This record gives sequence, structure tokens and C-alpha cells, in this order.
Amino acid sequence: MTEKTRSADSTGMEEFGYAQSLDRKVGKFSSFAAGVSYISILTGVFQLFYFGYSMAGPAYAWSWPMVFAGQLMVALCFAELAGRYPVAGSVYNWAKRLSSKTSAWMAGWLLLISSIVTVGGVALALQITLPQIWSGFQLVGDGTGTYDFAINSVILAGILITFTTIVNAFGVKLTAAINSVGVFVELTAAVLIILALGWHIIRGPEVFVSAHGFGDGQPLGFFGAFLVASMAAGSVMYGFDTASSLGEETKDPKRTAPKAIIQAVTASFVLGGLLLVFGIMAAANVDDPKLGSPEGGLQYILLSVLGNPFGKAFLVCICIAITVCTLAIQAAAIRMMFAMARDNNLPFAKQLSWVHPKRKTPTIASIVTGVLAMVPLIVNITQPAIFTIVLTIGIVLIYLSYLLVTIPMLRNRIKGRWPLRDGVEAGFKLGKWGLPVNILAVLWGVAMTINLIWPRKELYNSTPPFEWYLQWGGVIFVVVAVIAGLLLYRLRLRHGEGVLAAHAAGPAGETTGGLEPEAADSVVLEPAE
Repeated sequence: MTEKTRSADSTGMEEFGYAQSLDRKVGKFSSFAAGVSYISILTGVFQLFYFGYSMAGPAYAWSWPMVFAGQLMVALCFAELAGRYPVAGSVYNWAKRLSSKTSAWMAGWLLLISSIVTVGGVALALQITLPQIWSGFQLVGDGTGTYDFAINSVILAGILITFTTIVNAFGVKLTAAINSVGVFVELTAAVLIILALGWHIIRGPEVFVSAHGFGDGQPLGFFGAFLVASMAAGSVMYGFDTASSLGEETKDPKRTAPKAIIQAVTASFVLGGLLLVFGIMAAANVDDPKLGSPEGGLQYILLSVLGNPFGKAFLVCICIAITVCTLAIQAAAIRMMFAMARDNNLPFAKQLSWVHPKRKTPTIASIVTGVLAMVPLIVNITQPAIFTIVLTIGIVLIYLSYLLVTIPMLRNRIKGRWPLRDGVEAGFKLGKWGLPVNILAVLWGVAMTINLIWPRKELYNSTPPFEWYLQWGGVIFVVVAVIAGLLLYRLRLRHGEGVLAAHAAGPAGETTGGLEPEAADSVVLEPAE
């Protein structure tokens, strides 16, 4: 690799020794749509409104700007990295440039697991919405049985994951097209819902400055209840790095990806915040227990305010948002699996990094992520608290993987080693704001990780059966994931680490990405330093 300066409109792949093997078909709107659909305000706000409201009541809405402020700091750091290295599996590859190989592998490993778990967690959101559109979507019982809710949610989620797996396996062009249409519908529906709720407001903003009795009798009072409720907002505004993870398939990625990251998180904050505020201000009765119930929530407010015809039409739009959100999260998981596999950093790397010669997509990785996403759902099929357990574990791992990027980035800044002197011209820079933004990003990440992993019964053991291993499920799962990852990498994978020949840049930048899996290891190269 030469030391000459690379132009800002280059792909950045040459920094890692990769050749182009994926299909570069993603435009500016599609890149923005990838970040928006991963965050998916309609999915997250409508899926978790009931949880946040049940914990802290109307004042739970204050968690939205708090989480946005913290996540914006992370997004700005990521935008600066995306302006230099917009490649598949961005968090993993960014960590390679900033820290040790072990740390980088752990960043990729944790984000890969979290993305796969989150695919299933988001797909479960169909259960909260579909039966409210038509009772026929309650395929198991009538919804009142002990396990009707949990089993039916797993069935609906399984159908959705099967669909998104097929779409992702077919190619990025189809994925981007469906995703863009879905995001357009989602954004349009969000604006219309906000206007409709705003028209029906019946109370003023004073509703947000009262605790309404929430937190009474708890050790930390309302503050403790608010910290639990903030999990709802913290589980929505993440995944903006997806715009960069699709960088190898994006046109002009060093300029497009950073803008898409910032625009996605900002648009989600504005629209999501208005949905929360106007929804609470339009609710007929803020003390109605259905507002804090999974069978009610924001969907219940929408149906109550607009009535069945219009309300259910918007619920259909929410189902579309859930679909494209699941599609985008799986697409990100696929790119992470592909990125690590082409470095020979996963078991069965040859197969997982194989790119279909015609569709130019990691087909095998697509199928594997779909199958793995269903495993935690099946394991917890009789657990009514499956929503919060699966989602919270996934979010904890995401925050940890983000820290494995922002912490070494901060260390490099403090030591005067950022930006890296590798001759790369960036498409986005933070300049003098880089250090304070980076410090805030790290502090926020640490605080939110502790808040999420804290073994409180409200998060991990909220419904029968009340078992100790459920309450400590987040801690146990994270510890097992970290130890298993370290052992896998240190004892096995690191000894064969290197770019597989099928994905290595040759003298003229040619690629053999369409080779059959068994031919992919003909040459192993060391990763670019």
C-alpha cells in the first residue's frame, strides 16, 4: 500500500487490503434510509412506549432528549470514522485501526451477537401491533392464556425473519429498494401521526413535570424509576453505524455515510420525540393502566384518538416499519459476519464470506444470521417477559461494542495520534470539537451500559416465573459472551487471521469474490496495518 494521500471520494477499502466484491448500488437516500430503518422510530417508540410509561409515567418522555444527547456524541465520533473508513462491519474495522487485534475482534463479536439477538427482539414487535389490527393475527389462543402472548409473538417473528432472510439473500439492490420504500412510508406515517395526535391534544406540557406517583416506595424514588424507563429510549436510538457498514455498497461513501449517520439519529430524535409528547398530551386518561400494558401502549392511544379506520391504517404503517427495521438490522448483522469472515476471523470463514457471483451478496451469511436470530426466541418461547429480556441483552452488547471504538479513539486523541497518519483524506472531520465530543461519548456509553446491565427485576424478571437466573440474565449472558469470545479468538482464530484470497486486493485491485467457498482460502494475507 502506498503512502500517498487517498482522495476523500475513494472507498477506503484499500486501507484494509480488501478488493471490491459487493454490489455498489446504494445511493444517498438509501444510505440515510438504512440508518433510519435500523433506528426505526415507529418500531421502537410503539414497541417500548408501554414499558417506559409503566415505569415512569408521562415524565418518561424526558429520557428521549437525554438519550439523544448521549447518542449524538457517539454518532459524531462514528461519522468522523465513516468519513475515513466506510467499510462493511464498520465497528469491527474501525477498532482494527484504533486498537489491538483482540479488542477489534471483541468489538465485532459483541456487535455481531447483539445484532442477531436484536433481529429477533425487533421482529417480536409484530405481536404488539398485529393483533390490534385484526384479532385473527392471534394465532395461539385468544391472548389471555399464560403463554398465548409469548408463543404467538415467536410465531409471527419467525415468519418475518424468514421473509427478511430471503430478501437479504437475494441482493442489496432488492434490500435497498424495499428498505427505501418502507422508510418513505414510515417517515410519512410518522409525520401524519404527529399531526393527528397534535390536533387532538387535550392537556398542556405540565403533565411532564409531575411524577404521578411513580417511584414511590423505591430506594431511589422517581429517579430510580426513570433510569429503568430510559431503557425504552436507549433501545431505539442506536444502529446509525449501519450507513457506514453498507459503505462498500454505497456511492461516494466517505461523504454519504457520515451525513447519513447524523441525519438518521437527528430525524429519529425529532419525530420520535414528537410522537411521545403529542401521544401523551392526547391520551384520554394518563392514569389509564392500558397505557403501560403491552396490549395497549401508544397503539391504544392512537386507536382511541383516531378510531378504527384511520388508527388501524397507521398501525399497518407501523408493521411496515417493523419489517424494514428487521430487514436493516439483519443486513447490518450480515455485513458484520461477512467482514469478520473475510479476515478468517470466524469459524467456517470460507463459507460465511462467500459472495454470490451474480447477486453480489453474502448469501450463506444471510441464511445463517436468519437461523441464529430465531434461536433465542425458541429458547424463551414460554417466557412472557421475552421482549425486555431479549432486547435489553442485545442493547447491552451494542453499547459495549461501541465503547470498544470510542475508548481507543479517545486514547489516540489524548496521545496526539488522531487523526491517524495513514495518508487518508477524510470526508468528515470534527476538528477542535473532537476531544470533548469523544469524552462525552465514552462517559455516556459507560453510564448507559451500567444502567442497562443492572440486574433489576423490572427489566429481567418482571413476570412469572420469578427465577434468579432471569433477573441476572443480562449479566450472565454478557459475561458468557465475552469469555467465550476471548477463548475462541485467543486459542483458535488469531493463529489463522488474515484476509482470505477471495477478498484480497490484487496488484490491479481485482477480486475473486465469486469463487466457491472451498476455494476461498487459496492464499491468506496479513491484514493491513
